[in-house]
Amino acid sequence: MKKFRTVALMTAAVAAISLTACAGTATGSTAATSAAAGATSAAASAAASTAEQPAQAASSASGKVYKVGVVRYMDHPSLNQIAESMEAELDTLGAKYGVTFDYTDYDKNGQGDGTTLNQIASDLIADKVDIIVPIATPSAQIVQAATEDNKIPVVFSAVSDPVGAKLVASMDAPGSNITGTSDALNTNALIDLMLTAKPDTDYVGILYSKSEDSSTQAVKDAETYLTSKGIKFIEKTGTTADEVSAAADALVAEGVDAVFTPTDNTIQSAELGIYEKFTAAKIAHYGGADSFALNGAFCGYGVDYANLGSATADMVADILVNGKDPASTKVETFDNGIATVNTDTCTAIGLDPKTVESEFAPLCTQVVETTTQKEFSN
Repeated sequence: MKKFRTVALMTAAVAAISLTACAGTATGSTAATSAAAGATSAAASAAASTAEQPAQAASSASGKVYKVGVVRYMDHPSLNQIAESMEAELDTLGAKYGVTFDYTDYDKNGQGDGTTLNQIASDLIADKVDIIVPIATPSAQIVQAATEDNKIPVVFSAVSDPVGAKLVASMDAPGSNITGTSDALNTNALIDLMLTAKPDTDYVGILYSKSEDSSTQAVKDAETYLTSKGIKFIEKTGTTADEVSAAADALVAEGVDAVFTPTDNTIQSAELGIYEKFTAAKIAHYGGADSFALNGAFCGYGVDYANLGSATADMVADILVNGKDPASTKVETFDNGIATVNTDTCTAIGLDPKTVESEFAPLCTQVVETTTQKEFSN
């Protein structure tokens, strides 16, 4: 498999200091000039002090152990990739700052069950963790509710619509004790890939789980965009593996030209059980993450989840070591330009991988090839 990583660039804001002085008599003017010079010197010292604060915070934290709770929504390749990348970056940052980020004893998996996730959140609070990192929207919502009173900092990851999920007040100013990283999907761009691979597409299946808030807006966006293109669509949903399998059968029976799935954990976790149905019917399945393609779908499109995990770790360190406030730390979003094409499936549905790559390239920041990797689901 060819796999490349993009590097997210982060920008820092520079504060500007404005000084004013009043002049009166000649003597007053001299005094004002002297005062202004003193103010300028004081301002320079203040600016230097502000610039040194992160370094001083890191220095004062040296040797400290921070307990980092990690709450994975379920066993899911993209979510696992985020957690592993985040933990690797925390190890690197720990060495840099001279601290320890202890996540080993606090990395939990909710297995897609709300009761289990609530218990995990309660246990982490009882363990007095310093911060909690919920991965995926359902985990973030449960952790947000659990920390409403105690205000333990929360840095979510892989939340497609933080505002729509009512996790933050806005992307730029989250408010309260929570911020994080978003894997928001550019739905229109994904559908453009679909129409490029098969320009005569006129009937699209939309497959998703109604139990996931993260899918709601993407499905609405897809319906709006397809309607604007004069393309008919049909929705099928499922919340269990059996229901998803039945929904896939129904779409095949409908004779759709292609299937769209947003960044939906439930459908992705069932992909290994449905991709052969679509492949046999020569229906291209497009999903909102590279993990769909890794588990057999024709194309996955979205963010680089390893990069998302690293960026999440950076936010965790900024809050714990450098004292940043989650309430005023903007939610990070990323370039949605990576298309992952499964060459096995591509050939099986009658398309040429090299042709697809050349056609997709102008529409993406990167096109990556993969083959079906069943072990990636573990």
